[in-house]
Amino acid sequence: MLKTHHCGELNTSNLNQNVSLVGWVSKRRNFGSIVFIDLRDREGITQCVFDESISEQIKDVRNEYILQISGEVIQRKDANPKLATGEVEVKVNAFKIINQAELTPLIIQDETDALEDTRLKYRYLDLRRPEMQKKLMQRAKIVRTMRNYLDDNGFIDVETPMLTKSTPEGSREYLVPSRVHAGEFYALAQSPQIFKQLLMISGIERYYQIARCFRDEDLRADRQLDFTQVDIETSFLDEHEFQDLIELMVKDVMKAVLHLEVKTPFLKLSYQDAMDQYGSDKPDNRFGLKLNEVKDIFVETEFPIFQNALGLKDGSIKAIVVNDGAHFTRKEVDALTDVAKKNGTKALVALKYVNAQLEGSAVKFFSDEQCKSLIEQLNLKGQDLVLLTADRWERAASALGAVRLALRDKLNLTSKADFSYLWVVDFPLFEYDDENGRYVAKHHPFTRPKVSSVEELKAHPELAKAHAYDLVLNGFEIAGGSMRIYDQTMQRTMFELIGFTQEQIQERFGFFVDAFKYGTPPHGGIAFGLDRFAMVLTQSDSLRDVIAFPKNASARCPLTDAPSPVEMKQLEELHLLIAKE
Repeated sequence: MLKTHHCGELNTSNLNQNVSLVGWVSKRRNFGSIVFIDLRDREGITQCVFDESISEQIKDVRNEYILQISGEVIQRKDANPKLATGEVEVKVNAFKIINQAELTPLIIQDETDALEDTRLKYRYLDLRRPEMQKKLMQRAKIVRTMRNYLDDNGFIDVETPMLTKSTPEGSREYLVPSRVHAGEFYALAQSPQIFKQLLMISGIERYYQIARCFRDEDLRADRQLDFTQVDIETSFLDEHEFQDLIELMVKDVMKAVLHLEVKTPFLKLSYQDAMDQYGSDKPDNRFGLKLNEVKDIFVETEFPIFQNALGLKDGSIKAIVVNDGAHFTRKEVDALTDVAKKNGTKALVALKYVNAQLEGSAVKFFSDEQCKSLIEQLNLKGQDLVLLTADRWERAASALGAVRLALRDKLNLTSKADFSYLWVVDFPLFEYDDENGRYVAKHHPFTRPKVSSVEELKAHPELAKAHAYDLVLNGFEIAGGSMRIYDQTMQRTMFELIGFTQEQIQERFGFFVDAFKYGTPPHGGIAFGLDRFAMVLTQSDSLRDVIAFPKNASARCPLTDAPSPVEMKQLEELHLLIAKE
């Protein structure tokens, strides 16, 4: 036997036992004729003692050598409470060098000073770090718990194609040229959306899949080009029944992975309320600093910024109060102003409530009555800071919502160890695309509208709400879904309202619309962004910390150097030519 135990497994119940361990050398300490080596595997670390009889034999052993050791478990004189094995050590009587190692380009410890691209280039070394292994194990436990719950509740795991038909709406697709059919392309599936709906038409009734998905998008800390969804679809459940089912699954995950109990049912906020109160459709509700609408105070105003906003059809003036924030410096306020501008608005107005009156460059434009109303409506107290922005409603809310999150981070108002779930519901069915002069689907064109008839939908598309819902955790959208359209007339109308011609409908979705002719059940579903869910639960700062081999911010894999050029022969087989720049 190479080993009898894992390195993180031994404790006082193993005293006086002879054991064998295999692992990497994590740390070596010389004390004259005695050498201590911390041996590490994925389960933890055990301190091993080499006395004078064998210490000379390990003089060349360095960090990351792989050793097999045999010896007796003894009581440790200087217990280490930070280690699970901290009360014991192994007195080594025999060992073998399984493999040697060169000096590593990064430190193999929880804390490393390596840059991210170095970590990604040597990812196989980065993943040896205990912190990284713990995160991957937690991610695996999330998946296992979700699988067990879904299996136990009658869901069937069904695979759907990765190579599918291109449907160029929504996110940009990855295209795959066909060698067999010259000039034709597959698309890598952005999600199993159409196929899981077809499975409902097939009578599967309850489906799930741990699905690989692909979107050619700009990267950020919580987005990757190839990612994983836990995809779920059901028939014959209404929106509330389905959400109840999902909440119980999340409850199981929290208990299994973090040993935490979460209360159900989760809070529900309408899209309108989420934007009005938090300035985001994925609000972090673990702290206050809610937004306030104050445009009624300034119906008559000489302040140009407010005048311009109130001249808009959906103009809004939003305010946020930072208690005891009057000490903020000009530099700190300017930084918050930059945040607001980066999120779409043109200005951020700062006022301070000091000595029972408002101070700030904008105050000269306010009447005494307006100042009094603002103080009363915002319930201002001494030394408060007021930040205001004015623009179209959604833009003003989003910009001040971004400022709110910047204040959260600046003032350390939350802890990553706190978890707060909520549903955002009642989304608009459409949003207007100014650039193309037409409505587009807020989520996707298969979302069921909350209207009773096609005529009603056609008459007032701008007012239509969707049977759509997002599950939000700590300000991250971890899952999104909807009840689906199951009537073929309604589905065709939806396509028409977002600007598709009959020819485009038939060309892109003909097979899908045709399937609606044969008895489509009421159905709906949700998709969890597994990577993002794992990122939040493991308290990681980046999605890349919970993916074994991720891409960097430049959409490259530093480990394999993908993407890379290919040989001309491969291009010729695919009937492709590279255009010269």
